Amino acid sequence: MTQASRVTAGMPSAATAEQPVAAVDNSQGRSPILLICEHASNRLPARYGTLGLTSSELESHIAWDPGALGVARELSRLLDAPLIHATVSRLVLDLNREPSAPDSIWTLSERTTVPGNLDLDATERATRVREVYEAFHGAVDAFANARQAAGQLGAVVSIHSFTPVYRDVKRPWQIGLIFDRDERYAQSVEAGLKQDPALIVGMNEPYSPADRVFHTLERHAERRGLPPLMIEIRNDLIRTQDGQASWAHRLAPLLREGARTL
Repeated sequence: MTQASRVTAGMPSAATAEQPVAAVDNSQGRSPILLICEHASNRLPARYGTLGLTSSELESHIAWDPGALGVARELSRLLDAPLIHATVSRLVLDLNREPSAPDSIWTLSERTTVPGNLDLDATERATRVREVYEAFHGAVDAFANARQAAGQLGAVVSIHSFTPVYRDVKRPWQIGLIFDRDERYAQSVEAGLKQDPALIVGMNEPYSPADRVFHTLERHAERRGLPPLMIEIRNDLIRTQDGQASWAHRLAPLLREGARTL
């Protein structure tokens, strides 16, 4: 089945008038896997200007997960799975954090100060939570609830990318599998990946739930009793369409088989 037409979810508001904060690809996909890509976009709605950042900073990893959306879309096609992805940069609000967390709205991301996020008052924070966080996760909740009620939801997988070097330390992994209490899906995919001896697979690397990066999966998978999996791919490997397609083709059969056996 080819990918269905893309539809949008979540109502536009003053903060996101250009387009809704959540978009759904392949909404009628037959796979029981729901794909999510929270850091898919580096778009800043007009009211935020550039947040005081340069164009190169807005293209960098601090604004989004480069390559992640391309992988997620190819996985959606290969698996015939629905995909929900954000259309707003994490610099406005990080959708993979509790909105009350101190790093929900970054003022310092890695080594870059975000001038437009300094000294925000409670009203502005509440506006971002309502118009970005609640709109996105509300759309995911509505979609997931409908799929689960129809018996069409069996697992939730989020797609991310990470930098090859962080604070001058090289990261050896090509891919990381992030999980919490339910390890089954991660272990299944790890077993398949390790058939390639050239791969270094990080289990809860370069991040783990202790880094507060598991919020989306806690909310949309664990609370529903569904197996969760967060996939992190090193972004230098997926900067091109060929790289994105290669990793999607590597992961799709592992995700399909893992979901079937859970």
